[in-house]
Amino acid sequence: MDPYKVLYITPNKDGSLTRYCPVPEIPPTGINDNPTNKTWVRVFRPLNLPSVNNLKLPVVIYFHPGGFVICSTASSPFHQFCTKMASELQVLVVSVEYRLAPENRLPCAYEDAIGAILWVKNQALMKSTNAFICENVDFSRCFLMGASSGGNIAYHAGLRSLHLDLNPVKIIGLVLNQPFFGGVERTNSETKFVHDKVFPLCAADLLWELALPSESDRDHEYSNPIVGASKCSGDIGLLPECYVRGCGGDPLIDRKGVKVVTKFSDEGFHSNELFDEEVAQDLVKGFKDFIYSSGMQTTSN
Repeated sequence: MDPYKVLYITPNKDGSLTRYCPVPEIPPTGINDNPTNKTWVRVFRPLNLPSVNNLKLPVVIYFHPGGFVICSTASSPFHQFCTKMASELQVLVVSVEYRLAPENRLPCAYEDAIGAILWVKNQALMKSTNAFICENVDFSRCFLMGASSGGNIAYHAGLRSLHLDLNPVKIIGLVLNQPFFGGVERTNSETKFVHDKVFPLCAADLLWELALPSESDRDHEYSNPIVGASKCSGDIGLLPECYVRGCGGDPLIDRKGVKVVTKFSDEGFHSNELFDEEVAQDLVKGFKDFIYSSGMQTTSN
């Protein structure tokens, strides 16, 4: 199995990639948060505000999947998913366009994630210039959310944010949907699903080869935070509560950890919420229960 064909990419002589991703994109309407790096965010808000008086919207900062290498926050499935989250979870969603590897290897995506979090902080500090934010958003209830590689980014951004002054923003939870981690030693699920049709092991290995710093293996801290030597390793216990979702058909199911509320199912496959509306609805419900249980309260103006 050719992992380049699986991922719809072709390597170029200069080390870059040509991407043939068949997923359509919604034309960008995002807000530049870092013109130098050409990164931007797309903001989603619910069509209808909460019916409870003075109930303000928590903030979800979302990082899209794609193995650090492909896709965009403008990719149609992720745009539609953020639209669904904003309306059904009653949250303000900030979807982050980060730089892709191998042109920009890790930690570039983590740096862009922090840049987006700081952009949110700036919006919180400038409430008076945006009537909607001033009246309807509670920046003291912020969540980092990501799927697959986006879950990995949310995790590492959560670690990095522990040492930043984000006031008045408070990150009170992480939502990791089938997060993408790896390691040199194979787990049982990786061995079992080595030829998985959706996400074969050879594709996962290639993504790490393209995304990790040059001459690093999968035990690097970005891939394997348990084995990898990390200056942040002592901070793992300081992370806020995490909601981690996985399923039995996900080759990455065995690589989960930290202080968590878990939702694991015996069936399914990696990124199955993009193909099954029932799974997507269950996913959103789980996220909603977690977000609301993390202390969403009414606030008077």
